Amino acid sequence: MTNGVQFTVIKATGKREVFEPEKLRSSLMRSGADTESVESVMQNILESLHNDMPTAEIYSKAFRLLHEHEKPVAYRYSIRRALLDLGPSGFPFEDFVAEILKAKGYQTLTRQNVLGGCVPHEIDVVAWNDKKLLMAEAKFHNELGSKSDLKVALYVKARFDDLKENVYNYGGMNRPVNESWLITNTKFSSTAIHYGVCMNLTMIGWNYPEKGNLQDMIVEEHLHPLTCLSSLTSVEKKEILTSGTVLCSSLVENPVILETVLGKDRVEKVLQEISEL
Repeated sequence: MTNGVQFTVIKATGKREVFEPEKLRSSLMRSGADTESVESVMQNILESLHNDMPTAEIYSKAFRLLHEHEKPVAYRYSIRRALLDLGPSGFPFEDFVAEILKAKGYQTLTRQNVLGGCVPHEIDVVAWNDKKLLMAEAKFHNELGSKSDLKVALYVKARFDDLKENVYNYGGMNRPVNESWLITNTKFSSTAIHYGVCMNLTMIGWNYPEKGNLQDMIVEEHLHPLTCLSSLTSVEKKEILTSGTVLCSSLVENPVILETVLGKDRVEKVLQEISEL
């Protein structure tokens, strides 16, 4: 509600909902923007707000305005939505989870077919080091409001219980699964969290747990997805993602990836934007 007038906005799914200014303000604050920048962006957004304004348009405008004030903060603000742009399939998100585990010192493989105690399973990410074998289920959602619910947690726990009944050869040795993860790019429902805690299931979401969540991992390890770059078009991002590259840092390490998609004249502009992250 703004100045006593209630506006509706349209989500990417086409669903209408009442616009809540505090949600936008909270999102901007979490990005690390200072109070002055947040209020400046809020005022501009509220002045241009109209009924049935797409949430994507609100986000784009907020990002553009924030970018004028604090570029690094604007990029952090864009990370959560950039994860959504890893879709619509979940494969790039699986590759992204693998990169997170690589940053933590693991070797990784994605989309592995393994045999449990009773039935075969396709595992999104397998990671290992000298001491541990880890298998992860990467649950990707295309909408910020989507949550991994209790059914997902129950299903994943059942799969992991079956996987514990066998041993697997990764890293040159036969060994059991030491740890299992359920990781999502959005949130978990409260019942899923309660079940996960009760059953000792490692669950990682955008802001869960309080420490060591997905947002923390991205910021601490500098694992910015290339989908947060404004100097690339949606088509260009998808083309690069299809090659298996998901990180901005990978583009810096191997700029040839950019050259094959953009041509040399635009590569420097993209690399400059990455350096500002």
